[in-house]
Formats: sequence, C-alpha cells, structure tokens
Amino acid sequence: MAPTHDHPGEQAAQDPIRLLEIRETPLSVDEIFRAVGDDAAGGTALFVGTVRNHDGGQDVGALGYSCHPSAQDEMRRVAEKVAAEFPVRALAAVHRVGELKVGDLAVVVAVSCPHRAEAFAACRKLIDDLKHEVPIWKHQRFSDGTEEWVGAC
Repeated sequence: MAPTHDHPGEQAAQDPIRLLEIRETPLSVDEIFRAVGDDAAGGTALFVGTVRNHDGGQDVGALGYSCHPSAQDEMRRVAEKVAAEFPVRALAAVHRVGELKVGDLAVVVAVSCPHRAEAFAACRKLIDDLKHEVPIWKHQRFSDGTEEWVGAC
C-alpha cells in the first residue's frame, strides 16, 4: 500500500468496498462490522434496517423483498460513489430478499473512515442512496388483507 498525503505513515486503503451482497439468508451485524474493520479508521458507523410491525398506521402481517437482476450492479455503483465522495477506509452493505418476519434484519450497511463525522455522513449517504437507487422492492401484506408494493426506483 502507498502512503497517503493526509497523515504520515497512514496507508491508503486497497479497495474500500469489502462486502456487497443481496442474499436470501439471514443477515449478521457482526459479519458486516468485521468486514469494515481497518486499523486506520477512527470511526465506524453502522445502520441496521429491521422489519417493523406497522407502516402508515396499518399492522404489517407479512413482508417480502425482491430485486431486479441489475440490483447487485447498482449496489456497487452506489458504493463506489460513496467511497469516492468520502475518505472511506472500508464499506459493506448487505440487503435481504425473500420472505421476512417482523424483527428480521432487512439491510445492514457500515462504513469506516478516519474520523466519526465522515463515517456518519458516509453511512447515511450509503443507506439513503441504496434505498433510492437500487431496484429492490418491498411487498407488504397488512393484517386487514390489503397489500402494497414499495419500491426504491
């Protein structure tokens, strides 16, 4: 690794994007946290999105996520944009698809940076852009028998 110009002795991160996946299996906060570990990072921010039991004043009975075949590529594009905008040491994001229950983890993202303010800002940008730009859709089924699709794109 080459030294950076910001701090003497600090090594530039090789590829800050350490883990990006869309998967049908349960997510692990520990796995994502470990993926962004970096000795040059002074701050790590982590966001965990869970399935809640209500939305828009209605009780959620069941929920499923599905995605477009391009979702993984779009996830990488978003991650690369965040890594270019902030001094990211390491970044990870995993989103779940399939049928989920209330309390299940739907998405976990984490970013480590030299300082906490950068880590918070980068993590916020990562989750916000993933939700707005990656074609992953949520199908909510409510306890009254109604349902709705909620999409990122």
